[in-house]
Amino acid sequence: MSHLEQLPPAVAILIAALVTLGTVLVLLGTVGLVRLGSFYERLHAPTLGTSWGAAGILLGSIVMYSTVGDRLIIHELFIALMVTVTTPVTLMVLGRAALHRDRAEGRPPPNTSPPDAVSPEDQAE
Repeated sequence: MSHLEQLPPAVAILIAALVTLGTVLVLLGTVGLVRLGSFYERLHAPTLGTSWGAAGILLGSIVMYSTVGDRLIIHELFIALMVTVTTPVTLMVLGRAALHRDRAEGRPPPNTSPPDAVSPEDQAE
């Protein structure tokens, strides 16, 4: 008897829902990475997939192997913890490095207008 035949239908549906949710979040992060324009915008999209997407897939795996096996599978919680902790730190380090590079090259910070640009309020006067 295979391990898939041992799963109760309700647990199989829960596992499928968790893995599907995780996969959809990873797909959204990938689409955002491809579609967004600047580096700073692209920086946020993959974090969705690596944090919440990985969490959904890992939770599905934990439920499956804890149900099929004779013990609780908790080493995947350590994986989830490490992904959850390291993803935001990596985002901040990459963002600060890009900001430092842009300032060193004399580029304005993101979402700011150049110093000599005229704002719409100034044009109305």
